[in-house]
Amino acid sequence: MSEHTDWRNDGVRVIPAHTLDPNTAQTPGMNRAAAINFARVGAQKIWAGTVTIHAKAKTGAHHHGHLESVIYVVKGRARMRWGEKLEFIAEAGPGDFIYVPPYVPHQEINASDDEPLECVLVRSDNEAVAINLDIKPVENPESVYWVDPTHPHPHDHGHTHAHPHKDEPTR
Repeated sequence: MSEHTDWRNDGVRVIPAHTLDPNTAQTPGMNRAAAINFARVGAQKIWAGTVTIHAKAKTGAHHHGHLESVIYVVKGRARMRWGEKLEFIAEAGPGDFIYVPPYVPHQEINASDDEPLECVLVRSDNEAVAINLDIKPVENPESVYWVDPTHPHPHDHGHTHAHPHKDEPTR
């Protein structure tokens, strides 16, 4: 008895943009559409799709349990807040990736008052885990920048420092 894999039907899948499935978990002010999940392609360990966040819209504070999330910004400006009191903030634009580790309290915000934010979202499982949190955010969150030898602090203006600014996190 030999097993034969049907590579034609069980191999690579291309999901055309016009076939994305909006029948997935939704949040007010956002539109999600699934591209890759178990039901659509048999994916066992990931969920991928698109999310459009309406102008001026934001989520409440939440986390995704044990799931890791990756957000790729296609169009617009994303503002992320995170921490126990959403005390940290960073922004991302077209071409930028955002990584959200498991259990990190966070909030997604469209930084624009008049343009939608369009992103690709990938999660490390098919589960739709979203734990809403009752957090009173701090009023003035700390801006966090990716700073290393190839990514200078945006307020450095070309100056070279052997040590980070006092307000910079070290990595």
